[in-house]
Amino acid sequence: MKRRVFLQTSLGVAAAHAVGATSRAGAALPWHERTLTGLGTVLSLRVAHAEGARAERALDAAVSTVRHVEAHMSLFDPGSAISRLNRDGVLTSPHPDLVKIFQLAQTVSARSAGAFDVTVQPLWSVFETARRQGTLPSATAVAKARAAVGWQGLEISNDQIRLRRPGMGVTLNGIAQGFAADLVRAQLQAHGMRQALVNTGEWTALGRPEPQRDWLLGIADPRHEQMLLTRLAMDGRSMATSADNECTFSPDRRHHHIFDPHTGYSPSELAGVTVAAPSCALADALTKVMFVAGFHGALRLARAWQVDVLVVDKAGHWQATPGLQLKAA
Repeated sequence: MKRRVFLQTSLGVAAAHAVGATSRAGAALPWHERTLTGLGTVLSLRVAHAEGARAERALDAAVSTVRHVEAHMSLFDPGSAISRLNRDGVLTSPHPDLVKIFQLAQTVSARSAGAFDVTVQPLWSVFETARRQGTLPSATAVAKARAAVGWQGLEISNDQIRLRRPGMGVTLNGIAQGFAADLVRAQLQAHGMRQALVNTGEWTALGRPEPQRDWLLGIADPRHEQMLLTRLAMDGRSMATSADNECTFSPDRRHHHIFDPHTGYSPSELAGVTVAAPSCALADALTKVMFVAGFHGALRLARAWQVDVLVVDKAGHWQATPGLQLKAA
C-alpha cells in the first residue's frame, strides 16, 4: 500500500501542475475531485465541468463503478465473486464485466505465451505464507505451487467460470485496476464529462487539461522513491506502472509480487515498467509481460504489441521507446 500510494502521489503532483481546464468558449472550468480507498490503494478522480451538480453526479457514478469492480474482482473482499471462485472452484452466472476481464486476460496470456497469467495466485499464497514466517518458501513448495498455475486450466463462458484443476487459484490484481480505470472513464464520458483524470492505481484521462497541453505523469524512481525518473505526456493513451518495490518478499527485492509463471519466481532483471496503451486494462496486464521479457526484450515487444514502454533495470538504468513523450522531471 505505501509504495503504491507514493507512486500515485508523485504522479498526481505532476499532473496537478498541468491543470487549468477551459471550455470551448475559453472560460475557465472548475475542477471537482473525489479521493477514496479502493482496489487496495488510494484512488483519485478529477473532472472539470461548468455545472457542479452534473460533475458531482458523474463522480458518484464513478465511485459506484469502482465499488462494482471491487465486489466482483477484489481478493481483499472475501465475499467478492473472485474470492468465491477461488473457494468453490466454480462461479455460475458471472457478471458480464467479470467475463470480459477474464477473456482479455486469456487473450494476453495466449499471445504472450503465458508471461501474463491470472492463475498465479498459488505462487502468491506460498510466498506470502513464508513471508509471515520470516522466510522464503522452499524450492519444493514453489514447484508445487507452480504446478497449479496455467491459464489453459481456466474455463470461461457467459454461464460460468471454472477452475479445471485442483489447487488452482486466480488473481486479477495484475489487471483489475486498469480495467476499473477504463470503466470509470467510460462512465464519466457517458455523464457528459469531457475533461477528467482517473487514477485507480493506473491512469487514464479524458481530453486535455489545457487546449495545447497533455496530461503529464511523473514516473517515480523505484530505487529512490522521493525522486522522479522523468515525466510522460499521456497523449490520449492510458498508462500503467509496476515496480519491484510495491510489494516485496525479500529485502533485496529479488522476490516480489510479479511472478514469471514459467519459473515460479520473480523476473530478475527489471525494477520497474511503465506501459502506454490504448486501454488501461491492456497497459496494466502488459507491465507483467514486459517484466518477464526483461530490459531489451520489453523494448522489442513494445513494437509487436503496438504500445510504448519505459523500463528500469535493477541498477536504476532506464530507457523508453521512441513513442513516449518525455519531459524533464
